[in-house]
Amino acid sequence: MTTTPTRPDGLRLAAGVLTGILALYIALVALGNITDFGTNQSYVRHVLSMDTTFKDDDLMWRAVTSTALEDTAYVLIIAWESAAAVLLVRGTWLWARGRDEAARRWSTYGLLMLMLLFGGGFIAIGGEWFAMWQSKSWNGLEAATRIFLISGVALIVNQLPARRPRTETDAS
Repeated sequence: MTTTPTRPDGLRLAAGVLTGILALYIALVALGNITDFGTNQSYVRHVLSMDTTFKDDDLMWRAVTSTALEDTAYVLIIAWESAAAVLLVRGTWLWARGRDEAARRWSTYGLLMLMLLFGGGFIAIGGEWFAMWQSKSWNGLEAATRIFLISGVALIVNQLPARRPRTETDAS
């Protein structure tokens, strides 16, 4: 029986790279939000206050105009992004170490956090509840959809079953 050194297969490599890209992305987003707090603070305030929407009376009751509540929501978003970044960095490290089951678990948690934030938070709540789609200047639906879809692809790749190693009996 011949043995070959173990090396990452394409699936492990793809899962690790996709997880790593999203780990880098969300870590940079969180860092940017922490170090340049005011830029996206304005975004969150405009979305929640609905001040750039069509001002439909049937929708405006949803607006959050308390800056304390708006800032609390923003800090919670940053904390969520930071936690997702930690999970995804850990998942990437585990993929690189060949610890597939642990990598899959940590990556799944981080990727689901991204999907909840961008799909549930920005697309559903921001886009529909707070009518972000109506705003010409504060509409982040395209960016949120992009990250939601990339996270979904990464999650699918992470969940694909690993191929079992070929043995000499398989070849005969």
